Amino acid sequence: MHAPLSATTRVSLAGDGTVEGYASLFGEIDQARDMVMPGAFTQTLQSRGLRRIPMLFQHDPSELVGIWLDLHEDFRGLWARGRLIPDVARGRELLALVREGAIDGLSIGYRTVRAKIDPKTRVRKLYQVDLWEVSIVTFPLLNGARVRAVKGARPRGTRIKSSFVHHA
Repeated sequence: MHAPLSATTRVSLAGDGTVEGYASLFGEIDQARDMVMPGAFTQTLQSRGLRRIPMLFQHDPSELVGIWLDLHEDFRGLWARGRLIPDVARGRELLALVREGAIDGLSIGYRTVRAKIDPKTRVRKLYQVDLWEVSIVTFPLLNGARVRAVKGARPRGTRIKSSFVHHA
């Protein structure tokens, strides 16, 4: 059994534009009836490296919005921590939208390397994927794939503060 995800997320506002959360969860069925299995990202993370896995907006390759600082598998799924780049117009817009809770989805773009469809459930279990990108999205296929925290550049004249945001 996996540890439950918290319904309450602590949001810290600082100057670096950092976002973090799970881009994929192991053992969870997404809306396309795919289930990512533990170890599915191991090979691609080792061979590709962080700089070759872009942070995009809505899976659009022309919408590069930041960089991933950490992508790794843990017991729950694919953990992602990155930084939105405020010098990029869309990055600045996304920082404001994520900070306000208007958008919080994460989604992976990949090519299936090894998978098997369960004939009884028709769920496709993904055992190995070639991870191309991780996007911030409005509607993730996997409901639990969400930005869990954002640390963003603060408007001039405001103080650093912490707040709690409830995600239903």
